[in-house]
Amino acid sequence: MSQDNLVTLKCEVCRKVNYHTYRNKKKIKEKLALKKFCSTCRKHTPHKERKI
Repeated sequence: MSQDNLVTLKCEVCRKVNYHTYRNKKKIKEKLALKKFCSTCRKHTPHKERKI
């Protein structure tokens, strides 16, 4: 996988970067928004793609 497709996901509650994933930026124009587990908050919270 290319480093161009690498994105990081940040917790919307505590603002901690928890996850790294890939996204095809040519096909998917909008930013990722997923509900993931945050180890700091200890619950499932919305995670959004952060600006690099």
